[in-house]
Amino acid sequence: MRAGAGDIELAGLCKSYDGVTNVVDGVNLRIPDGAYCCFLGPSGCGKTTILRMIAGHEEPTAGEIVIGGGNVAGLAPVERRTAMMFQSYALFPHLTVRDNIAFALRVRGQSKAERYKAADVMMEKVRLTELADRLPANLSGGQQQRVALARAAITEPRVLLLDEPLSALDEQLRVQMRQELRRMQRELGITFIHVTHTQLEAIALADIVVVMEKGKIKQSGPARDVYAYPCDRYVAEFLGGQNVLSGKVEKVGDRFVVLSQPNRSGIQVRLGTEARVVVGDRIDLAVRRDDIELVRADAGSPDDGATALPSRVTAIEYQGSFVKVMLDTVPDEDFVAYVPERIFFRDPFNVGDVLLATWSAGRARVLA
Repeated sequence: MRAGAGDIELAGLCKSYDGVTNVVDGVNLRIPDGAYCCFLGPSGCGKTTILRMIAGHEEPTAGEIVIGGGNVAGLAPVERRTAMMFQSYALFPHLTVRDNIAFALRVRGQSKAERYKAADVMMEKVRLTELADRLPANLSGGQQQRVALARAAITEPRVLLLDEPLSALDEQLRVQMRQELRRMQRELGITFIHVTHTQLEAIALADIVVVMEKGKIKQSGPARDVYAYPCDRYVAEFLGGQNVLSGKVEKVGDRFVVLSQPNRSGIQVRLGTEARVVVGDRIDLAVRRDDIELVRADAGSPDDGATALPSRVTAIEYQGSFVKVMLDTVPDEDFVAYVPERIFFRDPFNVGDVLLATWSAGRARVLA
């Protein structure tokens, strides 16, 4: 289906508006041809502005947008061979599924026979053939989304851009459509760039996750790397799944450092090869919530090298496959353990119980 490379390079990309500078601030990023890339961040971080600049709906204040080896800044969307799917599917209510999908080819002047032939091929790809003659009002939300996606893809773009495409769907349909999007991306073989503020959505879909804050990229890379190895406190807390603690370095060894907090000491953390710390430094460390083991305070001492912090249970939430236990381990901050359901219910905890939150030193990481 594709007739051109969809690799993308953003070089020094900036965008400012009247009175608002650095909406996008010096973004540099490479996205390989055929990748599924998710831009993730809170509202106002610049992710949708980047999407619109790639699409050609906004022009950069500075920097380059290179698609398939050519700088596309200043070109119209049709010349860039990009297509954009918006939050609002904007289907024509008076047109059938087939005519909605074929509409862009109609605008390009193709004959009815040509555009219907292309639309039928596309409907087969997105599993809409049986719905070809229905109007949008007679479609479910997921079916409408597939029509919008097919309408964007029928123009054979090098890059398909999706702006919060799942935000209007309920949770069950959102999970189903995540799978559909990934399947369609693989079948179409084109580059997808997807903007979302939902962490799980990005991790589930993307080959590349790009975490943004205030117009800058904080971290980018494969989804597992960004989730499991956040570069700093912002990424760790934004993605979730990590507990972040701060402490003062009281000892530095060959492979580990020991931190202290007010009224606590002996918190061991693995020292990465890139980290350079000295006694007295204040640093952040992260430990995954599913690496926290909770034991009764009277259960005895933890294994050598393990950290054990006295904690009181403040809340408990059943999540199905695991139980989310919230603790007062860190003053004025959230500290959470994900306890597998089968383990939790062997000897359930209650709110107010005093426990030890424990983890091995190798499970904690120093953050930048």
